[in-house]
Amino acid sequence: MRLLVLSLNTFPYPPSHGAAEVRTFNLLRQIGPLHDITLVAHATPNATEENIQTLKTWVKEIKIFPVPDQQKTHQDRNPLKQALRLAQFVITGTPPSVTFRFSPEVYTWVTQQVDAGNYDAVICEHGVNEMYVHPKLRQQVKTVADIHSSVYGWVFDHLEAGASENPWRDRLYLPLLARYEKRYCAKFTHIVATTPDDRAHLRRLVPDANITIVSTGVDLDTSPYRSHDPGGQSLIFIGAMDSSHNIDAACYLAREIFPLVKQRYPEATLSLVGTRPVPAVKALDDIPGVTVTGRVPSITDCLQRSTISVVPLRAGLGIKTKTLESMAVGVPVVASDRGLEGMEVDIEGVPLRALRANQPEDYVKAIGRLFEDTALRQQLSENARQMIEAEFTWEYLGQRYAQVLSS
Repeated sequence: MRLLVLSLNTFPYPPSHGAAEVRTFNLLRQIGPLHDITLVAHATPNATEENIQTLKTWVKEIKIFPVPDQQKTHQDRNPLKQALRLAQFVITGTPPSVTFRFSPEVYTWVTQQVDAGNYDAVICEHGVNEMYVHPKLRQQVKTVADIHSSVYGWVFDHLEAGASENPWRDRLYLPLLARYEKRYCAKFTHIVATTPDDRAHLRRLVPDANITIVSTGVDLDTSPYRSHDPGGQSLIFIGAMDSSHNIDAACYLAREIFPLVKQRYPEATLSLVGTRPVPAVKALDDIPGVTVTGRVPSITDCLQRSTISVVPLRAGLGIKTKTLESMAVGVPVVASDRGLEGMEVDIEGVPLRALRANQPEDYVKAIGRLFEDTALRQQLSENARQMIEAEFTWEYLGQRYAQVLSS
């Protein structure tokens, strides 16, 4: 098939900035040999000539457009401008986080290409790229939206968990986001979600949508299974430390969970590992036993040296790369319902693959069990790795994605 893939919000190489980049790159890498792919992206800092040429290993053509001027002023915190953005949302039905990225040049080019019959399908990698798909295109070609995460579900989940950075704004936005997601999902012949929870949010808004689950995976070459259990009493939490759900989880872990662990296990340590830590996360470095690393040369090396990976997320829909990577490396995992979303780890009929906790005392109990039981650590390590190899490799998920495109 001739596929037009829209990834304007992020240039997907190198796959090192975040989960969206990693997902887009690895799915392209899997379907590239099967189809003629044209990737459309903005001239972001990652879109260097060297990276473009490397990415052409997997895609036939890459079309680069200038970054829209309005992107440079979108983060203006002036209250009047924020009010104007809300008014624009009410009138247009499209969130400011989408409209500020819009390029009329890209929209015109995409429409002309489809009208000319140059492509068999248009794929939006991430929901924000929906703005370049006119509703009429559904009648001409297959249109696919790989949502990555429901924007309505994401905001709703943050409000429910008390993790919203601006609850007043988000409560105003919520019904508008529901209206927006319902409208744009109707433009697509196929929707791809990453977990059953995400699909359920979308189903409530668009009951008749054709939704397929294609999870996010792990590259086993870059996440090798560790050779031995290091023992000790070291905890680790990984993630981009400027994302709202990770900020909330890091603060919750360091301030409410870890001190209780420290009381029982005075030698325990906690590493908060991830890029771009905001001031609220940097401040956690002052807590005895806690280290905020910022960017590190290798997340995998940090995981392999850790006794337990803790994923205490209270918000954020979708499959969690941090959980998958920990399991792939072989680090036993203690995680919340959100941290284990989309994975069958502790249900009847499957081997125990992780310990679940949602309250501070539950985390302390689970962490204590693993500190004290070498055999349990090894059991979780082996079972989780086997699950990753069977269900969460990019090769396996690429086959599922290819089935969506050919259905």
